[in-house]
Amino acid sequence: MNATRLSCPAPAKLNLFLHVTGRRDDGYHLLQTLFRFIDLHDTLHFDLRSDGLVRRTNAVEGVDEDQDLCVRAARLLQRETGCKLGVDIGLEKRIPMGGGLGGGSSDAATTLLALNRLWSLALTRERLMELGLSLGADVPVFVFGQSAFAEGVGERLQAFPLPATWYVVLFPPVHVPTAKIFTHSELTRDSVSITMRALSIWQTKHTANQSGSQLRNDLQAVVCKLYPEVARHIALLGQYGAAMMTGSGACVFAEFAAKADAQQALRELQEQHHVRGVCTQGLVAHPLQDWV
Repeated sequence: MNATRLSCPAPAKLNLFLHVTGRRDDGYHLLQTLFRFIDLHDTLHFDLRSDGLVRRTNAVEGVDEDQDLCVRAARLLQRETGCKLGVDIGLEKRIPMGGGLGGGSSDAATTLLALNRLWSLALTRERLMELGLSLGADVPVFVFGQSAFAEGVGERLQAFPLPATWYVVLFPPVHVPTAKIFTHSELTRDSVSITMRALSIWQTKHTANQSGSQLRNDLQAVVCKLYPEVARHIALLGQYGAAMMTGSGACVFAEFAAKADAQQALRELQEQHHVRGVCTQGLVAHPLQDWV
């Protein structure tokens, strides 16, 4: 490949539900969740270097260069493949940090996918997912590239097609530390596991707008107790439909069948309550799904 510059999107994700089903001996929690990509995205720019250096070309508030998941992903690829090439990475952030939307993980996955191409490494998707897991539990799903039912710590993935619906996503003005929530004494850690068949039944009823078992986010109660702003945003958005927190928070979302309905809800919330948020569409697949 002869390209020396690539510009690539890194989409956000929603957890349409998140159940904590147990805890491993090493302290990691066992989860079940349904990942969905949305068209809110960061943009990453990769400029090829021949001297082996990996640099981030712009500052990111609160994230040192050496701790940035993009930089760590690039250096990991170098170590694992022996690649002597380098890269300058420019990052345009649109996904709120600490919001449960997976921005850092998505940036890392896009870096793996882009550099696999820019450096002509020809690694398989499975190998990139393995490398991604060493960077964070949410990285593999972005390399996987499809809406997915996830189990384990989030690394066991099964494709789960979802319709292209619309969402309002609100950004409460708080940063929720993931570790603080997962170590909280009041966190539910014994949810009953759901099967793919049960999830398919839920989707059928959900699509037909029929009542069914209510999937939930087990982290939400703890976050709302510690961060009342999250609870307030859920209540505000809940006036327009079933609202839920994504990931470990703080962002919350609700689904809408039509773009116009989502836009109207967001406009009213912004005018009446001065909240921050976006109207965004669910993606059928990751924009870079065909890159491996």
